[in-house]
Amino acid sequence: MEQSREEAKTTTPEEVEGTPVSTATEVEAAVGRLQSDLKEKTAEVEALNDRLLRLHAEFENYKKRMARERSEFMKFANEALILGFLPILDNLERAVATAKSGRDAQGVAEGLDIICRLFQTTLEKAGVKAIEALEQEFDPNLHQAVAQVESIDGRDNLVVEEVQKGYLLEGRLLRPTMVKVSKKRVSSSEFRVPGSEENELETRNSKPETSEQ
Repeated sequence: MEQSREEAKTTTPEEVEGTPVSTATEVEAAVGRLQSDLKEKTAEVEALNDRLLRLHAEFENYKKRMARERSEFMKFANEALILGFLPILDNLERAVATAKSGRDAQGVAEGLDIICRLFQTTLEKAGVKAIEALEQEFDPNLHQAVAQVESIDGRDNLVVEEVQKGYLLEGRLLRPTMVKVSKKRVSSSEFRVPGSEENELETRNSKPETSEQ
């Protein structure tokens, strides 16, 4: 029994020599696979880096193009508005020429009225709207008071006169309306201090009587 166990434990020289060779082959194969994977990953990194560089260059070109387009837009953004005002200028020049000639004063006045309405229409197309202030309650968000006027009908804090028109641009205040505002007229009786009548009566009663000589 013991002899058979010893025989089982012994190995042949071929088996002893074959183990290191097999291990070295496996290591070489693993190294080869790692080198192949490294080459693939290196190629992927280079491709991604190249793509990143191209995207960066494209983005820089995009920013430059947008800057040029924005600059061009700022230069010509008011082109449509200016074109709308040119006919008004033409009519004004004709009105000035007519006025200088001294002919047809009534015609000049009518022409100026037409020009004024045309000007207002052009502003409305651009989103500018006049503030309706007359006979409205004074609003500090829209109106700028330049004077107060005593009201003869008892109305208070109402706009009674527009000194200069105000305007809104797309609903936002562009310029407030300069206005004169009414204030209620206060009668002299309203300035009496409470109890002043009693004091006045007491003062009259407390005057010393003159003695007869």
